Amino acid sequence: MIVSRFKKLETPRLLLRRFRRTDLEALMTYRNDPEVARYQTWESFSREEAETFIARQSRARPGIPGRWFQFAVELKDSGILAGDCALLLVKWARRTGEIGYTFSRAYQGHGLATEAARAVIDYGFDSLGLLRIIATTDCRNLRSLAVMKRLGMREEGHFIQNLWFKGAWCDEYHYAILRSEWSSARASARP
Repeated sequence: MIVSRFKKLETPRLLLRRFRRTDLEALMTYRNDPEVARYQTWESFSREEAETFIARQSRARPGIPGRWFQFAVELKDSGILAGDCALLLVKWARRTGEIGYTFSRAYQGHGLATEAARAVIDYGFDSLGLLRIIATTDCRNLRSLAVMKRLGMREEGHFIQNLWFKGAWCDEYHYAILRSEWSSARASARP
């Protein structure tokens, strides 16, 4: 197991960093938006839950199997918290990570989730030595599906009524990318 001493990740528009106490209001605002929470495991996010989340994530270290690490995603030009991107080392599958992302509605549709997820995938492969990264989404979550496709992930499964979610059965897509596929895609994207 590789446990990383994470500091920050940078992209052209974003700074991925640890959560801070000053993120409290922005975090609560987007996590309490019913449209943002629609395909997430929560319905709402109380102040106490947000404070506990920030305290826990400010001390967390990426690379611990079975524990999600949440990267706060800040806009470089304004310092605004736009959302978060998560990475989990899957306990039951050696050298496999799972990614997820949550963005404020105000910052959806601008390619920020894709940009943040690319940085997290790079980090997973390069710093944590992962072999494979997966992502799962409710089949109705077309924005998340589009991010997975833009990342070059391939569909590995379409599971019908496989999860009881918010009072109904839902279908899920499972996507994945291997380190070798990611490396090839990065090499071909270089000028």
